[in-house]
Amino acid sequence: MAWFKRDKAPLATDKKVKVPEGLWTKCLSCKEALVTKDLERNLNVCPKCNHHYRISARQRIDLLLDAGSFVEYDATMVSVDVLEFKDSKSYQERIQAALAKGGAKDAVICGAGAIEAIPVQLAVFDFSFMGGSMGSVVGEKITRAIERGVAAHTPVIVVSASGGARMQESILSLMQMAKTSAALAKLREQGLPFISVLTDPTTGGVTASFAMLGDINIAEPKALIGFAGPRVIEQTIRQKLPEGFQRAEYLLDHGMVDLIVERKDMRATLARVLGMLYRPQ
Repeated sequence: MAWFKRDKAPLATDKKVKVPEGLWTKCLSCKEALVTKDLERNLNVCPKCNHHYRISARQRIDLLLDAGSFVEYDATMVSVDVLEFKDSKSYQERIQAALAKGGAKDAVICGAGAIEAIPVQLAVFDFSFMGGSMGSVVGEKITRAIERGVAAHTPVIVVSASGGARMQESILSLMQMAKTSAALAKLREQGLPFISVLTDPTTGGVTASFAMLGDINIAEPKALIGFAGPRVIEQTIRQKLPEGFQRAEYLLDHGMVDLIVERKDMRATLARVLGMLYRPQ
């Protein structure tokens, strides 16, 4: 009865096929397997369910501004551990770990550029740097961008992606909420537009200050936007929150957001809004 015995040589079906690492990406929303290069070509938006992945500040700048128009300001500013904060790691260790990723020097990149030849001051958060948290450097850079808008008589756009105020800087971080809001008041006095673009996530002290002060507030689809997170609210009030609470679509329905715009349409939408609101001197 040796006829059922398997040959020593393995069958072709037994061979393990090695898939190159990074070839596929599993969508965080619909769980579909996506070819990574196709996802990147689609501006890091899932072609199946339209889930908008987070992207870096540099990628965002390239998507929004005219090619070659961006001039960065305050690029060398870095955070300082004034309070000598320490929990499981020191604040300085966390800063160094964020810098080691090789991206921005802090959680926001600021500069001047143009959108379809319309001059703008642009500030773009990078969530990969300590969760896009706002410390003294972030607040100062955004304030300077707004002040350059006033001086140059140009609109200001801030693209937010932040977990809120940076706890390692305590009150120094919270002060940035008032500072940036005061700068925006001066911009408004000059009749210059401020457009706030809200991406996933925009929360905490960033939401409680400049992010919701736009003449026009524009959100990406399904972006999480709020002050405290949904889990914190549910634990505090001991109630189940409504479906979609704190998502861009919910805020649009309740008057907190003016537009929801897909990533592929954001540049054209900003150009159209600027054309309506901005009149050069």
